[in-house]
Amino acid sequence: MTATGDNAIVFEGVGKRFDDWVFRGVDLALPARATSAIVGESGCGKTTLLQLVNAVLRPDEGRVDVLGEAVPDDGLEAFRRRIGYAVQGAGLFPHLTLEENVSLIARLQRWRQEEIDARRSELFDLVGLGRDLDQRYPHQLSGGQQHRAGLCRAMMLKPEMLLLDEPFSAIDPITRTEIYGQFETLRGHEPVTTVLVTHDIREARRLADYLVIMGEGAVVQAGPTDSVVASPADGLVRRLLESAE
Repeated sequence: MTATGDNAIVFEGVGKRFDDWVFRGVDLALPARATSAIVGESGCGKTTLLQLVNAVLRPDEGRVDVLGEAVPDDGLEAFRRRIGYAVQGAGLFPHLTLEENVSLIARLQRWRQEEIDARRSELFDLVGLGRDLDQRYPHQLSGGQQHRAGLCRAMMLKPEMLLLDEPFSAIDPITRTEIYGQFETLRGHEPVTTVLVTHDIREARRLADYLVIMGEGAVVQAGPTDSVVASPADGLVRRLLESAE
């Protein structure tokens, strides 16, 4: 399995172990300019798979290609600037204001202030954050506002790829539904390749174009979301899909 213009991420014979193997022999290609969701129970390896993409972890066997090239051994800072990353709980720095949190990476990249302000305003408009919140600290923001800020920070540098690790899991259902809509607006405006790790099959079915189901130590099924829903590969996938009905 090799990278093509239609695939943003390719795993070829990939294995990862800590004390024991998390998974082995993973062959998987995730499409470019689409949202792929990796779904599975806790401990199945979905976050480990995600962390191999931006070289937080390295495979113990096999190869990972990202954006048409093997994940580099050197120059990781430049490589990671091409990838936005948002995690559960938003991951905002508590001692920085909203404006400082969202703008931090752009400042480190020495963007001009007018570029920073324009990009921040654009992102805030897309996700429904008011500029009156700029000087508030994370503890002064609602959970939904914090998660929107996390998305804005991940998208600040206009990345080619967005990695999301359970980004919506710690917020109430009503707010989560609102954020889903704002995330879809953001993706419609900037169709960046996105990989979403989630245990919530409903979330995956709503947001993802491509669905990856992981069981213990393996990818059980992968394909366009509609195809997976229409033809589950086995009882595990069927039960998972039925739990969303």
